[in-house]
Amino acid sequence: MSQDDYQIPIPPSFEAVYRDPRGRLTVPLAEFRARYELCEDMAQLLVERSQEVHHGQGVSEDIILQRTEDGLASDGAGFSAAEARWVVTRLAELLNWPWAHRPMPEDAAPESTDEDREHRRHPRF
Repeated sequence: MSQDDYQIPIPPSFEAVYRDPRGRLTVPLAEFRARYELCEDMAQLLVERSQEVHHGQGVSEDIILQRTEDGLASDGAGFSAAEARWVVTRLAELLNWPWAHRPMPEDAAPESTDEDREHRRHPRF
């Protein structure tokens, strides 16, 4: 498959996992795409099981999500800590569960205070 034939859109939230501060990928493009597909598939796979644990055993949503992240990030699980965080954030999104670690959308960022704005104009080092 040539680069132009790739049809799966990769969200910016996942791109952030594999881009350096200058916006360049830190892994080859084929590996980046494969890792995205693996992480998205894992999030989709975990939906049903997470619902079963929540409804069947009464485990709270935040505990399920935290334990899932811990498991995915553990040695031998095959996911980096950043990928585990992304998978669980995606899982929470799919389940429509609140998740404290969910990245805040840019348009919902907290308002800057006068002090924040003043510090940006005149930084104190």
